[in-house]
Amino acid sequence: MTDHDEVATVRPLTLAWVSRHLEVGERIVRAEALHGGITAEMRRLTIRTQDEGTRDLVLRTFVNVEHAEDWLNREAGALTLLPGTGVPAPGLVAVDPTAAHCEYPSLLMTHLAGRRVLDDEGLEARVPLLARQLVAIHALRPAERPREYVALTTADTVVTPKGADAAAWAAAIDVIRRPAPSYEGRFLHRDFQPGNVLFDVPPPQPAGARITGVVDWAATSWGPADLDVAHCSTNLALLHGPAWGLRFAEAYQEAGGLLAAAASERLYWQVRDGLACSEEVQSVARPWREAGRTELTTRTVEERLDAYVTALMDALG
Repeated sequence: MTDHDEVATVRPLTLAWVSRHLEVGERIVRAEALHGGITAEMRRLTIRTQDEGTRDLVLRTFVNVEHAEDWLNREAGALTLLPGTGVPAPGLVAVDPTAAHCEYPSLLMTHLAGRRVLDDEGLEARVPLLARQLVAIHALRPAERPREYVALTTADTVVTPKGADAAAWAAAIDVIRRPAPSYEGRFLHRDFQPGNVLFDVPPPQPAGARITGVVDWAATSWGPADLDVAHCSTNLALLHGPAWGLRFAEAYQEAGGLLAAAASERLYWQVRDGLACSEEVQSVARPWREAGRTELTTRTVEERLDAYVTALMDALG
């Protein structure tokens, strides 16, 4: 496929819109699909600069997605807030949340160096880095708060995995029947997990990894720090095993983060996120397999989720 053919994969109106936001003398010479997302099309665009160098941008497009306008507005707001905060995130170039110019709602941002790392190797060194990064995100105090978090899962929508520990899941579902605990609000990423963090990992030293960026800010919200911690914990449990899910909350506190004071309140948020994942195991596991974790079949991830939820309930004692 030639560069011209690759650029042609970007829809015509969107291509024209992107071109209007380039510097004088710049042109798009390549478009490459990026994998790993669940709801959006992602493309890396290579731009030929006036001096014949290149730079990269990233185009996010939501095709027939119900909440695209809200998500893109929230992401644009976050990317406008983050420069200068020390939280590494893409820079906003342009946004078309209502598809006024593009075929579908779209956002154009700068490209960050680094890559997603989903392997087990080097995890012990990465977990404290993830924890410190999340503490830094929660320390942000925007002049205008994002909207309050939304929890979509209910006791009636949980999907108990086949062969799961029925008693543990019934007890976990009872936990989220209770009213949510009171909390001190924090700026939340709302989808902070290894798939949305970029690392520089110098070979052959995985222990020397450093975070180069945090991406996908479309769900930014205001709510309890426990909710972000619980979400990352669930993802670590499914990617690497239940023990790592339990470990992350400890790492967050070791990094200076504050969680709910009572164990029962911390459990509420941890269980809520684990049960939320039960409804979308298939869509969660697919991008992990595409990224090389081919052993993470839907069934394997369901079994890990069962083990994690059971471990959470056992920890409560």
